[in-house]
Amino acid sequence: MSTIRIDRVWKEYGDQIVLEDISLDIEDRAFVALVGPSGCGKSTFLRMILGQESPTRGTILLDDTVLTPEPGPDRGIVFQRYSVFPHLTVLGNVLIGKELAASRFVGKLFGAKRRAAVDEAKAMIADVGLGGTEDKYPAQLSGGMQQRLALAQALLMRPKVLLLDEPFGALDPGIRAEIHLLMKRLWNETPMTVVMVTHDMREAFTLATRVIAFERPRDRPEEKLRYGARITRDLPIWPPRRPEGAA
Repeated sequence: MSTIRIDRVWKEYGDQIVLEDISLDIEDRAFVALVGPSGCGKSTFLRMILGQESPTRGTILLDDTVLTPEPGPDRGIVFQRYSVFPHLTVLGNVLIGKELAASRFVGKLFGAKRRAAVDEAKAMIADVGLGGTEDKYPAQLSGGMQQRLALAQALLMRPKVLLLDEPFGALDPGIRAEIHLLMKRLWNETPMTVVMVTHDMREAFTLATRVIAFERPRDRPEEKLRYGARITRDLPIWPPRRPEGAA
């Protein structure tokens, strides 16, 4: 299970209110798209689920447990700008999470554990369509290939929740369509809940099981600091989409 409960969450930076009284339940294995104007707090909301930021008020629970105030292996994230390490090979990038989880100080795996992790990483690399690129560096890959690599990097840790912060926005339309097909397949095959920020309404309705719109009800310049964004629309996709094998 990987249900998320947002209970009366506010986010403020000093005198500025970014998010105001957000309550939301995200069911296990849902694929939720967050849409809305720029600056309405969607990425801030995502960072709070990740654990990079804490709510000013209210609580966020994952499987009925309050989230720790730091990112954990139960949550993976892919950003719009390729979140890979330029000095590591494709294989090294996918392995890095396993290595750091095994030893924060040394950052290395040894012996049988390393061999098992390498085999798992190579399988994941092949699964996202990058087989044969294990020894290449990110600079040698196209933009679409780098986002495939970022997905493999996040998914190798088997997160309960995958967070996507406009990860496909910079891709050409043809490449984006290929990544959409890949993302649908990965969601079907992997027991995870997905929360995605996007400005592309077509993308939201293509991928998601539910589309949630954030908006500031009051958007005059003198009101922006005093009123935060709220959820103004919560649209389930019809007919309902469920990953294969889900109840």
